[in-house]
Amino acid sequence: MMVNLESLFLSGNRLTGSISSNIGNMTNLSLLYLYSNNLSGNVPYSIGDCTKLSEVYLKDNNLVGVLPKSLLNLKLLNVFDVGSNRLEGRISIGFDGSNCKELSTLDLSSNSFDGEIPSELGNCTSLQIFSVADNKLTGEIPSSFGLMTELTQLYLSENLLSGKIPSEIGKCRSLTVFEASNNQLEGEIPSELGLLSRLQALHLYVNKLTGEIPSSIWRIQTLESLIVYSNSLSGELPLEMTELLHLTNISLFENHFSGVIPQSLGINISLLEIDFTNNSFSGEIPPSLCFGRQLQVLNLGLNQLHGSIPSDVGNCSTLNRLILEQNNLTGSLPDFVENSSLSYMDIKGNSLSGELPSSLGNCRNLTSIKLSMNKFLGFIPNDIGNLVELQVLDLSGNNLQGSLPRQLSKCTKLHSLNVGFNKLNGSVPSSLRSLTLLSTLKLQENQLNGEIPDFFSEYEQLLELQLGGNMFGGSIPKSFGRLRNLAYALNLSSNALTGQIPLELGTLSGLHRLDISNNNLTGSLAPIGELLSLIGLNVSYNSFSGQIPRTLMKLLNSSPTSFLGNPGLCIPCPRGSDVPCTTSNISLGFCDGSRSRSSLSKVKIVIIAISSVLVVTVVVLVLGYVFLSKRKRKEEVSAEHDQSPLLSKIMKATENLNERFVIGRGAHGIVYKASISEEKHYAVKKLDFVGLKGASASMVREIQTVGQIRHRNLVMLEEICMRKDYGLILYKYMQNGSLYDVLHEISPTPDIPWDVRYKIALGTAEGLAYLHQDCHPAIVHRDIKPNNILLDSDMEPHISDFGIAKLMDQSSASIQSISIAGTTGYIAPESAYTTIRKPESDVYSYGVVLLELISRKKALDTSFPEGIGIVKWVKSTWSSQKSIDNIVDSSLLDEIMVSSLTEEVTKVLLLALQCTQTDPNERPTMREVVKQLTDANTRWETK
Repeated sequence: MMVNLESLFLSGNRLTGSISSNIGNMTNLSLLYLYSNNLSGNVPYSIGDCTKLSEVYLKDNNLVGVLPKSLLNLKLLNVFDVGSNRLEGRISIGFDGSNCKELSTLDLSSNSFDGEIPSELGNCTSLQIFSVADNKLTGEIPSSFGLMTELTQLYLSENLLSGKIPSEIGKCRSLTVFEASNNQLEGEIPSELGLLSRLQALHLYVNKLTGEIPSSIWRIQTLESLIVYSNSLSGELPLEMTELLHLTNISLFENHFSGVIPQSLGINISLLEIDFTNNSFSGEIPPSLCFGRQLQVLNLGLNQLHGSIPSDVGNCSTLNRLILEQNNLTGSLPDFVENSSLSYMDIKGNSLSGELPSSLGNCRNLTSIKLSMNKFLGFIPNDIGNLVELQVLDLSGNNLQGSLPRQLSKCTKLHSLNVGFNKLNGSVPSSLRSLTLLSTLKLQENQLNGEIPDFFSEYEQLLELQLGGNMFGGSIPKSFGRLRNLAYALNLSSNALTGQIPLELGTLSGLHRLDISNNNLTGSLAPIGELLSLIGLNVSYNSFSGQIPRTLMKLLNSSPTSFLGNPGLCIPCPRGSDVPCTTSNISLGFCDGSRSRSSLSKVKIVIIAISSVLVVTVVVLVLGYVFLSKRKRKEEVSAEHDQSPLLSKIMKATENLNERFVIGRGAHGIVYKASISEEKHYAVKKLDFVGLKGASASMVREIQTVGQIRHRNLVMLEEICMRKDYGLILYKYMQNGSLYDVLHEISPTPDIPWDVRYKIALGTAEGLAYLHQDCHPAIVHRDIKPNNILLDSDMEPHISDFGIAKLMDQSSASIQSISIAGTTGYIAPESAYTTIRKPESDVYSYGVVLLELISRKKALDTSFPEGIGIVKWVKSTWSSQKSIDNIVDSSLLDEIMVSSLTEEVTKVLLLALQCTQTDPNERPTMREVVKQLTDANTRWETK
């Protein structure tokens, strides 16, 4: 009879349906194994009648609902496992101290429980294993856990737990495993944890912990694994850690640890993994870290280490990953032992020199080599051909010379090859045609010669081809037309190419950027006129002739310098045409030999306006100097006899800049709205110079900057006026105000569909990419935020306020801030310790704006815990949940779920997190941002 059944083993049998309530009739049942099935529904309350149950395994099913209280009436129960289900509800199921005295194992992991962990759980004094990992639990860790003195394993990871780690856990003297990672725990690690003399694993990574690791923990001799990465922990490492003879894994990356790594750390032969990446460690790498050849992972990147790489690193046959990027290391690369297990090497961004050792060929398991931005010289060793598993090879930014080794052809799994910015010469070996899996090939800025190989067209998966800055001759291969996947860039600039653009190049329908500048190319631009996907084009300094295809006119207007140096080019403008003949580049002629009346008058207006500004500036300065000593002159714009008719209308419309016309105030001035007719509305920005030394020069810089640039996603200057104590700048009025207004200010809150948010994100990115990459010298905005992104009637974004931008010196990659550093919440982390401003700081600020677009929360939102900004909030939420549900604006949730846009929004979110990386070198360029945004939204490309 089933009622007398003592054990039921039905695991892994693909059972469906629910657990019958008749299970309560099996009163003799002691073992119930139903895991790894497809069971659904609730756990029946009648299971409490099985009073002899000792082990229950229900994990890996689809059970839902709450757990019945009857379960805790099973006084003989010693194993209870419902892991990996979809159970929902709360854990507060009636612990009262009398019904769980015999309970030894309670595993509720990988479900959807929410609410708090009940403090009454502490009454289960016989409990040895407790796991609620991977749920949605909130609240604090109960201090009553200290009552469970028999507890050996405690798993609290991947929840939403907050507050401090209770010191009472130190009373659980039998504890061997304590995991509370991926939560929101804060405060310091209690020193009482050092009393856990049997502790083997302490995992507290991805929380908000601060302070130092207590010295008592470094004295736990049984400790095997200490993983506390992604917190805000600090302090120096004590010598005691070298005496932990059982320690195998220590991961401290992404914290604020400092000081010298104990040089005797290498005596610990038990160490398998060391990861100190992204801290502030200084000094040298400890010698003999690979003593005993046990070490598998050595990650010390993004610190301030100096000195050479110890030779024993190369002698470690067990070493699998070696990451030393972005330090100050010098010396040469060590020799590597035969049969090395090394599979990943990243030592970019140091000052290593000497030749690349041929012993690299001993690392036959290598899949990735990143040695860029060092000072290596000599030849690329032929032995690199032994690395048949190699997928990524980056040797760019060194002083390597000689030719590309033919042996590279054996690395047939390569998908990324970058040897750009070296001194390589000779032709490209024909043997490299075997690298058919390449998606990225970068050979730019070398001394390679000969003709561009025709076999490049066989790289069918190629997304990016960089050949610029070499000595290639001949014509552009017609076979390039077969590179149908080419999307990111085709760069053939600064070579010695001749002939015409092949018609086949016009078939690259997905290409985003094409640079063929500084060659000897001739003929027409017509073959590339159908490349509608182009967002960047440079054909300057060739000998092209004929009219610019109308499809390329938008690129001419956004980047006129990209067409310079082609005297035979002309702008299409047929007489009598209704097409407006306007351009931002007046150096090119019109194809009919003359300009239409309308376009000529507009050009004249621009010339006259600019000339007037210069004349007015000089006159005002001279008159002010001459008459200043005679009498104090009252500056009223309405009284100026030399102001333009438009300015007169502006002053009349605003009643001489009356306060009631103010629409905005910022760090750089006051903005007024001027409506001179029903159709014409302007924004008037007034900068006050009174009492500000050198302000006039600052104003001139702003005018020069704004006046020189033209891009559809940048605010366009209409007119300027200089006065002694202030200046006026006129822009077109943007009907929808700023992005800040739309996101946070307007009431009732307007609905912003995802495609509108995407348009704003992409347009802003394209505007910044133009400032960073297409302006020469480049321009860093330095105050990107929603207030400075204006929206027109079509919700197209226009970046404004270049008052703190400064033209970067072309010979320098940095810019010195002289006054304003930006806005709190948008300032890149590196700005805290340097006044240098690079494009990477704009990328960080843009990433913050992206997060605001997605979440509709402010950069420093009041809903965040104190001291937490949007970047850390999103990173923490994403790390703990790997879901956008609690990040994305609630008004978007229905739209993106119904229209299957979740993946698209997730991609944009991950891009924002890329942009806000702590290390500026890890952030993408704005060009890369544009590409990733475009790739994320195929619907937008179609439109």
